[in-house]
Amino acid sequence: MTTTTASTTADAGAPGSTPDLPHVLHWIAGAEAAGSGDRAADVYDPATGKRTKTLALAAPADVEAAVAAAKAAFPAWRDTSLARRTTILFAFRELLNARKGELAEIITAEHGKVLSDALGEVSRGQEIVELACGVNHLLKGAFTENASTKVDVFSIRQPLGVVSIISPFNFPAMVPMWFFPLAIATGNTVVLKPSEKDPSAANFIAALWKEAGLPDGVFNVLHGDKVAVDGLLTHPDVASVSFVGSTPIARYVYETATAHGKRVQALGGAKNHMLVLPDADLDLAADAAVNGGFGSAGERCMAVSALVAVDSVADELIAKIGERVATLRTGDGRRGCDMGPLVTGPHRDKVTGYVEAGVAEGAELVIDGREVVPDGDADGFWLGPTLFDKVTPEQSIYTDEIFGPVLSVVRVAGYDEGLELINANRYGNGVAIFTNDGGAARKFRNEVQVGMIGINVPVPVPVGYFSFGGWKQSLFGDTHAHGTEGVHFFTRGKVVTERWLDPSHGGLNLGFPQND
Repeated sequence: MTTTTASTTADAGAPGSTPDLPHVLHWIAGAEAAGSGDRAADVYDPATGKRTKTLALAAPADVEAAVAAAKAAFPAWRDTSLARRTTILFAFRELLNARKGELAEIITAEHGKVLSDALGEVSRGQEIVELACGVNHLLKGAFTENASTKVDVFSIRQPLGVVSIISPFNFPAMVPMWFFPLAIATGNTVVLKPSEKDPSAANFIAALWKEAGLPDGVFNVLHGDKVAVDGLLTHPDVASVSFVGSTPIARYVYETATAHGKRVQALGGAKNHMLVLPDADLDLAADAAVNGGFGSAGERCMAVSALVAVDSVADELIAKIGERVATLRTGDGRRGCDMGPLVTGPHRDKVTGYVEAGVAEGAELVIDGREVVPDGDADGFWLGPTLFDKVTPEQSIYTDEIFGPVLSVVRVAGYDEGLELINANRYGNGVAIFTNDGGAARKFRNEVQVGMIGINVPVPVPVGYFSFGGWKQSLFGDTHAHGTEGVHFFTRGKVVTERWLDPSHGGLNLGFPQND
């Protein structure tokens, strides 16, 4: 069975399936599993608006089965040598590299992003796989010999056990790869709950792991909705939860899972600003605003959605953005277009509702994405690049995370007003400043209350060996994703104090130990 066919199995007898459509199954203990539930969801091709698959939705018994498989696999995987673990990781990395084109096609077919963007997503996730291949160095402890007479002290880090990952629709490969390579490399076993909107990438990855030699049960995929999520958040055998999604759900995940004694990293929503100062290269800034605002149809937690322009250059900057938007092709991501559809019809309608609200609230609609003529099926979930000017902080297109191709220009008098606006926002995920003034850039990076900062870089996603995460309501928990913080999240520290005595000992002493 190849990994391509493993991602979707046609099974007319599967619970809730439609006989003429492939049915996406769970992946438990190294094989596809139909599950015990009778509920299913539809999976769509966003570029055509057509149903392409059905998806098994987990019942509580399926949560139990996935966690039980991971729990059973944990002792042996925990005790597997680092040399053997990294051998499997390297094999997985090579398989992923060889077949990432197939994975990108799966992503485009279910998410809608253009193929080049899907391929970039896989390559970005591959950075964390490569980081995990060097986990031997990252797991090294410290050793102090003779801390006291004939007493040595050393530290070690050990895996947590069964860890869960709940990932969003916008990056069905990259976001899970922020977590599971380090979780597996450090000796944990994994239950991944991907988005029900684009589930097949997770099964493809699971089959790659099996081909790489990962023991059954170390990596499991549980498809579902709130039943699956709540089951993982409350299950006594799940040690940690890694989540990426909206702020309300991130808060719910954090509060629920921590109340059940779990370690949690819950990455929430964003309203990423891009501050353009008068001395900036406006052509560079216009390119960046278009790339950051409309890449992947704005369905990125790091998308630029609020363009903060100093008023003296705002008109010129908006004109340059308009020139660039006019050259973009919105359409089917498999046709070489620049921007694809939104992920579902209801989500497209929600984003369109924000466009209508922006007009009603008095913002100036410069480019109306509702008028786009797509290079794709008329039934696709289309909304073209949309640009508002003269947006105020009270309007919903500014306050809310829209998660679509809507860029709002907020005009400010200068640097101080722009910084104050950004710091007052409840989100603190990513931010960018465009300027040729090194002093202003240095001041900004020191004073802005945001976790990831770009200086003349619109989407400041760090490389894999640095951490990824925001501040304020963009993160619940104290640990960012990947980098050394990821290694620490998936391990617990132990400190060992040992003494090997001569045949005689010092006798009884009820006092506190003394250094000598």
